[in-house]
Amino acid sequence: MDAACVRLWLGEVAARLEAERDFLTQLDAAIGDADHGVNMHRGFTAVMARIGAVEEATPGQLMKLAGRTFVSTVGGAAGPLYGTAFLQAGEALGDHERFGPRLLGEALRASLEGVQRVGAASVGDKTMVDALTPALGAFELELRMGGSLETAASGAREAAAEGMRATIPLQARKGRASYLGPRSVGHQDPGATSTALMFAALAHAVVADRSQRFAAGARRRVSGP
Repeated sequence: MDAACVRLWLGEVAARLEAERDFLTQLDAAIGDADHGVNMHRGFTAVMARIGAVEEATPGQLMKLAGRTFVSTVGGAAGPLYGTAFLQAGEALGDHERFGPRLLGEALRASLEGVQRVGAASVGDKTMVDALTPALGAFELELRMGGSLETAASGAREAAAEGMRATIPLQARKGRASYLGPRSVGHQDPGATSTALMFAALAHAVVADRSQRFAAGARRRVSGP
């Protein structure tokens, strides 16, 4: 992966958040402030504007710019949590121009550790951690079994979606939803849902980036000497 692939990923996240903005808001209306969809859309709209204004940047710089933008644009819990996730991922990527699945896994783990440090949430608390943790586990397991970046990202997408759905029967133990106690049971967590959207965007971006490179290579072979 390189900066172009990271831009593709972030752009796909922005598009999916825009498409699911009302759904995320509906989920949050049931157990929160009813602003998650609006906040996530506003944050990523700002992220894409800032990134679009930067012509050259490493993948790590792009992720850190996304994190700083999210923190400065989005209030409530979402701004610090998602901002920290991107900032920590950017730190883990360092100054590398390109990175492979191993370093991506380290970046995802840094994101999870950052989110847990800020939010003090664990699996089962009915938060974004319930999607992020199994996604990371699936990504790392697939790599240990010899999988590729594509299969690892696909496994992470599926695990995040499963973790998202698993929040429905949980009683919230963190955030505003925890104030509802047993009444939070039966509702899908909006943070886990937006996190699952991000992993779906990652899996899509990895495949799309590979397809674009393959097509470009084919064109060069056809037009070359």
